[in-house]
Amino acid sequence: MSDSKKFTVRTIEKRNGWCAEIVRQVTSRRTTVSKREMGFETEAQAQAWGEKELEGFVKTQVERNKRKAADRKSED
Repeated sequence: MSDSKKFTVRTIEKRNGWCAEIVRQVTSRRTTVSKREMGFETEAQAQAWGEKELEGFVKTQVERNKRKAADRKSED
């Protein structure tokens, strides 16, 4: 699981199977779904997918934030 408190994995049972979501904590009261995959046969499969994707998702966000910070510095 990620060390980040901002992103978590949530699994939900739907009619046609399980759904895994990467959820971002926007504020203390509000969350939003950043990525979703549906159609898993078991909760364990959905959880495994979510944890694997979360690792890559957070890594991508960190790289994006570094690029944006560098762009802001170069504009000044």
